[in-house]
Formats: sequence, structure tokens, C-alpha cells
Amino acid sequence: MKAFDTFVKTIADLRGENGCPWDIKQTHESLKECLVEETNEVLEAIDKQDDDNLCEELGDVLLQVVMHAQIAAEEGRFTIEDVIQGVNEKMIRRHPHVFGDAKVESVEEGLSLWEQIKQEEKASK
Repeated sequence: MKAFDTFVKTIADLRGENGCPWDIKQTHESLKECLVEETNEVLEAIDKQDDDNLCEELGDVLLQVVMHAQIAAEEGRFTIEDVIQGVNEKMIRRHPHVFGDAKVESVEEGLSLWEQIKQEEKASK
């Protein structure tokens, strides 16, 4: 994960004391349109079956995720590590047929189990 750690540091540097004025100025709100635009560009690359462009556009979506996490870290709210840990724990929780004792026989059963767990999580919040 050295490349990822290097990228996270790059984003922190861009928003740091000697960073880029544009990057420093960004907020969660100001980046909303960028996230939508980059997501749409990923979808377009998928539709065109353009792997080179898909790779680039996925990088741009990753940039958005890391930028939002960096802003939150600067505000003392959460870090990119929290984002990664949270989504990893969610994947494990919602796949007991892979990481536990549950059994599913089809895609539909797997999706049903996912939704059931998701609803239970929402109800307990």
C-alpha cells in the first residue's frame, strides 16, 4: 500500500501550509459537483468499455474520496483510515456467507442477506 500512502501524503501536502490555493480552499460542499462529475466520467468509461479511461477516472474518484477524508481529518472528524476500516468492517459484517457460517446458494440469497443485515444495522442506530 505504499502507493496509497504516498497519494494520501500528496493530498495532505496539496492542502498544507505551502500547498495549492485551490486545494486548500476546498470544502465538502465545494467538492460535491466534482464528485458527481468524476462519477459520471467513470460510468461513461464503463459504457465505452475504455479500460485506460476507466483506470484514470477511478483515480479521479479516489482523489475525491481522499480529499474529503483529508478535509475531515483536518477538522478532527475522521481520517482516511477510519473510512477504510469502516468499509472493511461493513464488507465482513454483510458477507457472513464468506466470513462466517451463513450459507447462500444464489446471488438473490446473497442480496437478500445483505439487505437484511443492512436493515438490522439501520434499526440499531
